[in-house]
Amino acid sequence: MSENGQVARVTQHFEASIMTKQRAMEALPPAIARAAEMICQSLEKGGKVLSCGNGGSAGDAQHFSSELLNRFERERPGLAAIALTTDSSTLTSIANDYGYSRIFSRQVEALGKANDILLAISTSGNSENVLEAVKAAQAQQLGIIALSGRNGGELSALLSDQDTEICVPADSTARIQEVHLLVIHCICDLIDQRFA
Repeated sequence: MSENGQVARVTQHFEASIMTKQRAMEALPPAIARAAEMICQSLEKGGKVLSCGNGGSAGDAQHFSSELLNRFERERPGLAAIALTTDSSTLTSIANDYGYSRIFSRQVEALGKANDILLAISTSGNSENVLEAVKAAQAQQLGIIALSGRNGGELSALLSDQDTEICVPADSTARIQEVHLLVIHCICDLIDQRFA
């Protein structure tokens, strides 16, 4: 591919990302505000946020957790959050003993308490281990915030009226992940406004 062809392809990615974010801007702000309010109320009651996802979504779960535990853009106290994607000994022991589908749900069963929130991230909405985490969270009456894409997949069907779904109106995994990061930053900003 020529340099001009490469530049044109990169430009197409920027244009696609911008278009996806414009569609998301029209659809998602109310759900993002609800999600931030759920988290703020949880934290004010002594709860914490458990987050999970696979691949890039695991990175997003960890990113979110770090922004709460440390800080986002303003000085404030550290806030309680745990990314369920980070402990390799726990992940591999659960996968070995129970199967990969249980790597998050077992942690939710052990760590999830009243007033906690599960942030479940799946671009397709069909990640089996994320679905199992949601079921475990429901059994323990945790609030659930789901970040998904496409049509929400099976994840969307699992949610109750008390949960919040933030479903990116896109089919491309890359575009969905780009919006997920923006959503996470929006939630973190609203949390900053409350706690800073």
